[in-house]
Amino acid sequence: MTARLVSPADAAQVVARRVAESWSAAVCAELDSGEPWHTSVPLSPGVTSGAQLARLGFATVHDWTQAWEATPRAGGVQLARRRISVERVPRDVPATLGITGLDAAVAFLRVVGHQLTTVDLERARSIGRRVFVAGGRLTPASLAAVHGLPDHDVDTVVEALTWLADNTDLSAWTARQLPVPGMHSKWLAAHGALLRDLAGRDVRGQVRARLAVVHLTYVDPAYLTSGGRRHDAWTAGDTHQLAYQPSTVLIVENRDCRLWFPNSDGTVVVEGGGRAVASLIGDIDWLGRATTVAYWGDIDADGFSILSHLRSTLLRAPEVRPVESILMGRNALARYAHLGVNRGADGRQLGPARSHLTHLTADERDAYHAVATAGPAPIRRIEQERIPFRDAVDALVQLVARTGAAGQVPPTSAKR
Repeated sequence: MTARLVSPADAAQVVARRVAESWSAAVCAELDSGEPWHTSVPLSPGVTSGAQLARLGFATVHDWTQAWEATPRAGGVQLARRRISVERVPRDVPATLGITGLDAAVAFLRVVGHQLTTVDLERARSIGRRVFVAGGRLTPASLAAVHGLPDHDVDTVVEALTWLADNTDLSAWTARQLPVPGMHSKWLAAHGALLRDLAGRDVRGQVRARLAVVHLTYVDPAYLTSGGRRHDAWTAGDTHQLAYQPSTVLIVENRDCRLWFPNSDGTVVVEGGGRAVASLIGDIDWLGRATTVAYWGDIDADGFSILSHLRSTLLRAPEVRPVESILMGRNALARYAHLGVNRGADGRQLGPARSHLTHLTADERDAYHAVATAGPAPIRRIEQERIPFRDAVDALVQLVARTGAAGQVPPTSAKR
């Protein structure tokens, strides 16, 4: 080991790093058993002889020793020394800095001019005590997570733990209905995992499930001339009778594309909602009876990921036709490149995607790699609503002809 001398400033860097790495475990230990935090820092590693001190330079050793002697030491901070003979004269040199207690560590950092910014210890202890009193399961990870929340969310955590202690049956509420004081309706969606770790129960799995709803639009021209409703919805677990059994189901992501899709024989347009439809597809009987099932999404990493996931899900629903895509291949990418963007809605540059999608055709995979590559990409996204409806209709007609779907499906119900 190379002989060296550690200054008070260098030791402070070490202490600050160790506090940052272990403060949450230390606070938990304080609250649980009263065991104090402790650390030690070697101040003259590798120095075992007077010859080594001589090589470091007596002036340097003197200044270093004086710097440590001049450093105030509050309670809990100890400076251990080692006796080394230099030219047969014994000298006591600083050997180890020992610190017991987080407060002592903070005090030491303060006197050497180092500001601890990683944690507010008094706030951390207060949060720990509140969580413990409310019946929470306090761990270093959960304490660090709660400490990272703003004060109003900390209050909500404590209110939620207190309320849950008195309410074991949550089946009368959905996740957005829980009458926890101070909890807004979307709070659980953002903090459910943390609350699970603290409460020891997954509240999201104990509440009443929200019924899934699939929004759809009828675009069969023969049906629409009858004056029937154009827009409808399918709700999980309910009884349904569509205006007609579609021969073609087109799943889109953009709401405008569903609401305003042009007339197309025997077709129903479904709003996919990301991966939502994929999880329900086995339960939608009329979708399983369609001759053609098509997906049209954005030409970007998310669009291709949804398409691949949809196909993967269909492996578990063999009664549903294989999902085809429209306007999501190489030709579409080239044709509409002038509509492409490289920034998201927040103005930030869109980055590459690292997902390996296993359920894409070769044509789709080429387009996916072009927009999702880790290298330079001319464009990262072409949003489907930018593409002319006429082109989408033409692409759907060609797909239906290729898959051998029937033409118009006559309406099966009267005006609704």
